[in-house]
Amino acid sequence: MSTLQTIHDVPVLMCPAEGEPIRGEREALDLIGDGGYLGARWVVIPAERFDESFFQLGTRVAGDIVQKFVQYRLGLVVLGDVSRHAADSSALRDFIRECNRGNQTWFVADADELGERLKA
Repeated sequence: MSTLQTIHDVPVLMCPAEGEPIRGEREALDLIGDGGYLGARWVVIPAERFDESFFQLGTRVAGDIVQKFVQYRLGLVVLGDVSRHAADSSALRDFIRECNRGNQTWFVADADELGERLKA
Protein backbone atom coordinates (compact mmCIF):
# COMPACT_ATOMS: atom_id res chain seq x y z
CA MET A 1 0.00 0.00 0.00
CA SER A 2 1.25 3.46 -0.90
CA THR A 3 1.97 5.84 1.96
CA LEU A 4 2.14 9.61 2.17
CA GLN A 5 5.39 10.88 3.67
CA THR A 6 6.74 14.36 4.15
CA ILE A 7 10.34 14.84 3.09
CA HIS A 8 11.76 18.34 3.70
CA ASP A 9 8.22 19.73 3.97
CA VAL A 10 7.24 18.16 0.65
CA PRO A 11 4.33 15.67 0.61
CA VAL A 12 5.42 12.55 -1.28
CA LEU A 13 3.40 9.43 -2.11
CA MET A 14 5.75 6.46 -1.69
CA CYS A 15 4.66 3.41 -3.67
CA PRO A 16 5.82 -0.04 -2.56
CA ALA A 17 8.06 -2.23 -4.70
CA GLU A 18 5.41 -4.93 -4.76
CA GLY A 19 2.15 -4.32 -6.53
CA GLU A 20 0.61 -4.08 -9.94
CA PRO A 21 3.19 -3.47 -12.67
CA ILE A 22 3.03 -0.02 -14.26
CA ARG A 23 2.39 -0.86 -17.90
CA GLY A 24 0.83 2.35 -19.15
CA GLU A 25 -1.44 5.29 -18.58
CA ARG A 26 -4.17 3.36 -16.72
CA GLU A 27 -1.89 2.32 -13.88
CA ALA A 28 -0.27 5.77 -13.84
CA LEU A 29 -3.67 7.43 -13.53
CA ASP A 30 -4.49 5.24 -10.53
CA LEU A 31 -1.34 6.47 -8.78
CA ILE A 32 -1.97 10.07 -9.86
CA GLY A 33 -5.46 9.80 -8.37
CA ASP A 34 -4.09 8.43 -5.09
CA GLY A 35 -1.42 11.12 -4.95
CA GLY A 36 -3.82 13.93 -5.75
CA TYR A 37 -6.36 12.72 -3.20
CA LEU A 38 -3.73 12.61 -0.47
CA GLY A 39 -2.24 15.99 -1.39
CA ALA A 40 1.12 14.70 -2.64
CA ARG A 41 3.36 16.86 -4.81
CA TRP A 42 5.46 13.89 -5.95
CA VAL A 43 4.73 10.22 -6.60
CA VAL A 44 7.71 7.91 -6.04
CA ILE A 45 7.57 4.60 -7.89
CA PRO A 46 10.28 1.94 -7.55
CA ALA A 47 11.92 1.21 -10.91
CA GLU A 48 11.08 -2.49 -10.63
CA ARG A 49 7.35 -1.68 -10.74
CA PHE A 50 7.66 -0.44 -14.31
CA ASP A 51 7.08 -2.82 -17.18
CA GLU A 52 10.11 -3.32 -19.44
CA SER A 53 8.33 -1.30 -22.14
CA PHE A 54 8.73 1.85 -20.01
CA PHE A 55 12.48 1.69 -20.55
CA GLN A 56 12.18 1.16 -24.32
CA LEU A 57 11.49 4.68 -25.54
CA GLY A 58 10.27 3.49 -28.92
CA THR A 59 7.15 2.10 -27.23
CA ARG A 60 6.19 5.64 -26.07
CA VAL A 61 5.09 4.22 -22.69
CA ALA A 62 7.49 6.42 -20.71
CA GLY A 63 6.45 9.53 -22.63
CA ASP A 64 2.75 8.80 -22.16
CA ILE A 65 3.18 8.22 -18.42
CA VAL A 66 5.32 11.33 -17.92
CA GLN A 67 2.79 13.39 -19.88
CA LYS A 68 -0.04 12.24 -17.58
CA PHE A 69 1.93 13.38 -14.54
CA VAL A 70 2.57 16.74 -16.23
CA GLN A 71 -1.13 17.15 -17.03
CA TYR A 72 -2.09 16.55 -13.41
CA ARG A 73 0.76 18.71 -12.07
CA LEU A 74 2.33 15.94 -10.04
CA GLY A 75 6.02 15.13 -10.03
CA LEU A 76 7.14 11.60 -10.89
CA VAL A 77 10.17 9.94 -9.32
CA VAL A 78 11.55 6.65 -10.63
CA LEU A 79 13.41 5.25 -7.62
CA GLY A 80 16.15 2.67 -7.98
CA ASP A 81 18.83 1.39 -10.26
CA VAL A 82 18.01 1.79 -13.95
CA SER A 83 21.60 1.37 -15.15
CA ARG A 84 20.85 -1.98 -16.79
CA HIS A 85 18.28 -0.30 -19.02
CA ALA A 86 20.35 2.82 -19.63
CA ALA A 87 23.41 0.77 -20.61
CA ASP A 88 21.48 -0.61 -23.57
CA SER A 89 20.13 2.69 -24.89
CA SER A 90 21.77 6.05 -25.49
CA ALA A 91 18.29 7.50 -26.07
CA LEU A 92 17.21 6.35 -22.60
CA ARG A 93 20.39 7.80 -21.05
CA ASP A 94 19.62 11.13 -22.74
CA PHE A 95 15.99 10.97 -21.57
CA ILE A 96 17.05 10.33 -17.97
CA ARG A 97 19.60 13.16 -18.09
CA GLU A 98 17.03 15.60 -19.47
CA CYS A 99 14.40 14.56 -16.92
CA ASN A 100 16.84 15.03 -14.06
CA ARG A 101 17.58 18.59 -15.20
CA GLY A 102 13.95 19.58 -14.71
CA ASN A 103 11.42 19.73 -11.90
CA GLN A 104 8.84 17.27 -13.18
CA THR A 105 10.38 13.81 -13.54
CA TRP A 106 13.44 12.47 -11.75
CA PHE A 107 15.34 9.22 -11.84
CA VAL A 108 17.06 8.76 -8.47
CA ALA A 109 19.11 5.85 -7.17
CA ASP A 110 17.82 5.79 -3.59
CA ALA A 111 15.92 7.60 -0.84
CA ASP A 112 19.00 9.64 0.13
CA GLU A 113 19.27 11.08 -3.37
CA LEU A 114 15.54 11.81 -3.34
CA GLY A 115 15.93 13.67 -0.05
CA GLU A 116 18.77 15.77 -1.48
CA ARG A 117 16.70 16.66 -4.55
CA LEU A 118 13.70 17.66 -2.44
CA LYS A 119 15.86 19.74 -0.10
CA ALA A 120 16.89 22.09 -2.91
